[in-house]
Amino acid sequence: MQRRDFLSFTGLTTAGALLPFGRSVAAEALLEPVDHARRRQLADAALTTARAGGAQYSDVRIGRYLRQSVITREARVENVVNAESSGVGVRVLADGAWGFAATHVQTPEAVAQATRTALSIAKANARNQTRKVELAPTPALGEVRWATPIRKNGMEVPIKDKVDLLLSVNAAAMKAGADFFNSTLFLINEQKYFASTDGSYVDQDIHRIWLPVTATAVDKASGKFRTRNGLSAPMGMGYEYLDGAAAGKRALPGGITAYATSYDVVEDAVQAARDARAKLKAPSVKPGKYDLVIDPTNLFLTIHENVGHPLELDRVLGYEANYAGTSFATLDKRDAGYKWGSDIVNFVADKTRPGSLGAVGYDDEGVKTKQWDLVRDGVLVDYQATRDEAHILGHTESHGCSYADSWSSVQFQRMANVSLMPGKTPLSVADMVKDVENGLYVHGRGSYSIDQQRYNAQFGGQLFYEIRNGKVTGLVEDAAYQIRTPEFWNACVAICDERDFRLNGSFFDGKGQPSQVSAVSHGAATARFNGINVINTARSI
Repeated sequence: MQRRDFLSFTGLTTAGALLPFGRSVAAEALLEPVDHARRRQLADAALTTARAGGAQYSDVRIGRYLRQSVITREARVENVVNAESSGVGVRVLADGAWGFAATHVQTPEAVAQATRTALSIAKANARNQTRKVELAPTPALGEVRWATPIRKNGMEVPIKDKVDLLLSVNAAAMKAGADFFNSTLFLINEQKYFASTDGSYVDQDIHRIWLPVTATAVDKASGKFRTRNGLSAPMGMGYEYLDGAAAGKRALPGGITAYATSYDVVEDAVQAARDARAKLKAPSVKPGKYDLVIDPTNLFLTIHENVGHPLELDRVLGYEANYAGTSFATLDKRDAGYKWGSDIVNFVADKTRPGSLGAVGYDDEGVKTKQWDLVRDGVLVDYQATRDEAHILGHTESHGCSYADSWSSVQFQRMANVSLMPGKTPLSVADMVKDVENGLYVHGRGSYSIDQQRYNAQFGGQLFYEIRNGKVTGLVEDAAYQIRTPEFWNACVAICDERDFRLNGSFFDGKGQPSQVSAVSHGAATARFNGINVINTARSI
């Protein structure tokens, strides 16, 4: 059914997009089973109508999108939202042009009518289109299924258990020195059925989870306050991510804990409260050139904004100019062997890594997902492309990175998981720090600013520790580092090995007009960058 009342969360999106949550429902409704036979019937109604109407190609997506959020502050629950949205979207290629239409009425007759509408739109678009769409071939998959490999479905966990967890986290943080504390649990389940005239019927069940927290400490004498956000990563996992003490956690220099495949939220909340209070007394950073040791909890955002986005082919071609800019990484740079970074810098795009936000078996064009190189040994070698873009790169197949955030939205090119590969030589964070004479050790995402071509940027963080003569000393405040994308990655002189590789990511990444959101992870190990300009964000000019 179409859900008319939308709930939107602001302040959580990478590009300021809003997330439509759909109609509020009882928690039990999130567990209602899917009628598989009915979905096949609806899909065939769309494909039969498209063929009869002269479509060269058509695909249909039947989606049920479930979202739950539990929002708390200190000792109270601020909101609990259970939402569901379902319907059918049909895309057709006719006379060399795309048409799309959607319906919330899930009957064969309504789906057939939506298909006829999409055909009309495609044929009208064809009259004004100067170049026909070219689709890269993809094999017929037949009936296939894929599901996020979860051990515990978060939707099945009682609301009371989730509330009890969050309030206990808040209480622990308040006891540790926070004056204010917020925690929110987000759960998303996308139940998607894709079918196409290529002969593919793809059934997918996708799960994601995130538990962001924020501790605030106040100096009551001056009114000054400082915050520290949690250092957890949103993940493509089930509720097991939050079960018990975090498995595989490690202590890092400066007293920080690294979380990988699970998250000890109480431990992080307590440390967040202590860090927020310590930041009240931390001296302001002295601006200048520093060697930066950047933890994956911070580096992921730099990768996202200044590697992932500029290597989206639709952005390179100018299709995103009105929303969030184009890209400096034009096609001639790939052909010229553009030096993106130092020889140890390797970036891969990957829609298959377990636990990542972008992990799916097949994209929203029915293309089997994979991993491919973007930057190899510091040299730009490829981009991210969908079926109708692949030929522009000289490729014979899509990269499998098409996505729509709803049944009512048309699918288009979205970022894959883009990761910096770990170093090949054994190197721990502690050993990396030992060689730094004058540097900063950076954790957590903060505020940021980027230009319209993803070339110039500025990034803050949650925690900046001074490094003096190989030792991590105290916190400093008001720091942000400035970069030019190729200069920054060419200044990368060391990357820790795979033991330190961790995923972080964006749960609500905005793009497109009308805006859509997607979720994407970025993996990295701690990396060192020499001679990076650091500014003092509190200093008046």
